Amino acid sequence: MPHISSTDFSMKMKKKRIIQVLFLLLLIAGTFFIINRHRQMALQHSEGRIFGTSYHMEYEYTAPLDSAIVRTLKAVDGSLSMFNKESTVSRINDGRSTQTDSLFREVYQIARGVSQNTDGALDVTVAPLVNLWGFGFERRHDVTAGQVDSIRRFVGYGKLQLKDGHLLKADSRTKLDFSAVAKGYGVDCVAHLFDSLGISNYMVEIGGEVVVKGMHPARRPWKIGVSKPTDDGGQQIQTILTVTDIAMATSGNYLRYYEEGGRRYAHTIDPHTGYPVQHELLSATVFAPNCATADAYATAFMVLGLERAKQVLAKHPDISAYFIYTTPAGKYATWMSPKIKKYVR
Repeated sequence: MPHISSTDFSMKMKKKRIIQVLFLLLLIAGTFFIINRHRQMALQHSEGRIFGTSYHMEYEYTAPLDSAIVRTLKAVDGSLSMFNKESTVSRINDGRSTQTDSLFREVYQIARGVSQNTDGALDVTVAPLVNLWGFGFERRHDVTAGQVDSIRRFVGYGKLQLKDGHLLKADSRTKLDFSAVAKGYGVDCVAHLFDSLGISNYMVEIGGEVVVKGMHPARRPWKIGVSKPTDDGGQQIQTILTVTDIAMATSGNYLRYYEEGGRRYAHTIDPHTGYPVQHELLSATVFAPNCATADAYATAFMVLGLERAKQVLAKHPDISAYFIYTTPAGKYATWMSPKIKKYVR
């Protein structure tokens, strides 16, 4: 058995203590760095209005990003807003141009894909019918079957063709309306801005469409409420979803409608019939890889109704949904994709 001298033992103990001290110093330095970085990455709030609605954003960063957020949203508005007379979509609708831009093309392709996956339930050319029924720019007049049939002749996403950066219409009267996708796309654009700056914890919301990433400042997942209608025409929280790293959008028929002759006319128009939808589905909250896709499917599901929407979900496992509907007895009920159950608290 080898003999270990007291000198060798002392040297080994000295080295061990040095290693322990160095480790402790590194630990202290690392802790100081994390605390200092956390102080620098303060919680920021940005609020405002865009696309005829409000936005609210929370994110951890060294300083507010209001100017960059506004620039990002104005770029989307300048491409897709029907309320902006000089936007790309307005110029195409008015026949002043056929030239598109990169934002327009991206949203057009997303919308077209959802249209194809839902048998045309989402249709970005439905705006003239929306106007006819009094939910667009124009005031409603007494609607006749003849008017509906006349407008349907130039409604249909199949009458559009994107070629070499130009949007070509088979009928000059066809008009585009990206309102079913634009808010969600605006959320995605701000989320991409935050990602590009290395922001790992944020919540972006525009008019109820949401993207969340990372953790809430309280070091927990984000809590997002899903509203339900009330008997007096208002809304209240149906449930709270605890989520992270997800995009979600909601469409509902219980806030925008009018009643006439004992019938309720919802703002969602079925592109196939030309008439407001009348079925049991009241609200569709959709979860998807990006908010523009979630926004588009939420509108499509409100056209399809509960059972047909479930059929679409079965074919697309990357999409999930939370539905609020009325039973034959007139009671409120819910249905959710299996993947959503883990988010419900």
